[in-house]
Amino acid sequence: MEYKLYNGSGKLCCKSCGKQDKQLNTYDWLADIPGNTEENDLVEVQFKNTRKGYFHNSNKIELEKGDIVAVEANPGHDIGVVTLTGRLVPLQMRKANIKSETDIKRIYRKAKPVDMEKYNEAKEREHATMIRARQIALNLQLNMKIGDVEYQGDGNKAIFYYIADERVDFRQLIKVLADAFRVRIEMKQIGARQEAGRIGGIGPCGRELCCSTWMTSFVSVSTSAARFQDISLNPQKLAGQCAKLKCCLNYEVDCYVEAQKRLPSREIELETKDGVFYFFKADILSNQITYSTDKNIPANLVTISGRRAFEIIGLNKRGIKPDSLSEDSQRPEAKKPVDLLEQESLTRFDRNRKNKNGGENNGRHNGENNDGRNKKKKKNNNGNGRPQNGEQQDALRNNGAKEQARQEQSATGQKQQPKQGQPSQKQGGQQPGQKEARQGERPQQQNNNRRPLRNNTPKPQGERPAANDKPAQA
Repeated sequence: MEYKLYNGSGKLCCKSCGKQDKQLNTYDWLADIPGNTEENDLVEVQFKNTRKGYFHNSNKIELEKGDIVAVEANPGHDIGVVTLTGRLVPLQMRKANIKSETDIKRIYRKAKPVDMEKYNEAKEREHATMIRARQIALNLQLNMKIGDVEYQGDGNKAIFYYIADERVDFRQLIKVLADAFRVRIEMKQIGARQEAGRIGGIGPCGRELCCSTWMTSFVSVSTSAARFQDISLNPQKLAGQCAKLKCCLNYEVDCYVEAQKRLPSREIELETKDGVFYFFKADILSNQITYSTDKNIPANLVTISGRRAFEIIGLNKRGIKPDSLSEDSQRPEAKKPVDLLEQESLTRFDRNRKNKNGGENNGRHNGENNDGRNKKKKKNNNGNGRPQNGEQQDALRNNGAKEQARQEQSATGQKQQPKQGQPSQKQGGQQPGQKEARQGERPQQQNNNRRPLRNNTPKPQGERPAANDKPAQA
């Protein structure tokens, strides 16, 4: 069998997407399968807002998603957009509770320019018709609100969508509207949620309203759904744009009801040697319960797991009171996720600035302390240009030489005295006027890596007489 792509683009699933500007858009994931449209002649057609209808393609017209067609209506014809073809249409009909196919009408043709002109003229009259119809209903003192008006494609019929809390007798209203607009009148009552779906909008979650995108059946929502999920009963937060409870309250209520079964009753009190604890709050999904020693105010709050609460309840039934409410073995704290990029910290730039300033200050002090050391290293190099490892080896060799010299000096007991007037061999050198070396002092070998002595600075002559000098006689 030869497979062909009828979309012309050479890619799969191009016809299935269609335009996304229509409400209740249906994704046709069987659009590119060969023989999909030939198996079934049913076609789904969408009209203004969320109104859809199902028709027979009895004339075997080649239709794709997005084509504008003229369909049979009573009376005349209507204009709509094809949203689904092929095998998925019967499934959509079953979802819409359409069981019999005897009442299904047929598709006439693809819309012509003449049909589109009449359609556009009828659409231009819808808003003015709605405003005038509201004024007529107000004059007749009817407790109803006309939310929208939809003209048929040929302009011979108008559908008025209204909202009313009570039963309304609008027989007189139909007569007045027929005389005013000279068309056939049809009245359809819708709910507040359906009106919001027809108008559309953006919800508090930031997405388009569910009732205008994918919801087709509206289930009643009660406040018990909010109680199961521990949501505060705040009407401003629980109500949607339709002034009713949000439909999304029913989405997760089953999960909360199932998780609630793993927690003990809120009326049960836990008795320990420390005292009696009362229920304060619960985190249902994480299976954590917080107890307080006071019924009315939070005092000495202790959070435990549901499993631990059931253990304490079992001990209390046997007449045993545990030492404390918390578990005996403390679990290790869960490691917090590390923010490597520090994108969540508001003070990340302040920390870097402090470190930078501190580094500069430390660098100044360290630089002052290291100036002398750097100068000594330059002197000790003596032009050899040895690396740091070589300097360490020289220091080890000099230390070994020192030890050997000490041993020889202790064995021979020799004493060395520098000649008077001759500078000693100490590091840095001394002038002749300086004190002589004491007897028994160990000779100092030249060590480039050893720190200089504190009192090695030469003293000027004449400042202080030497110990062996005699004062001049008058």
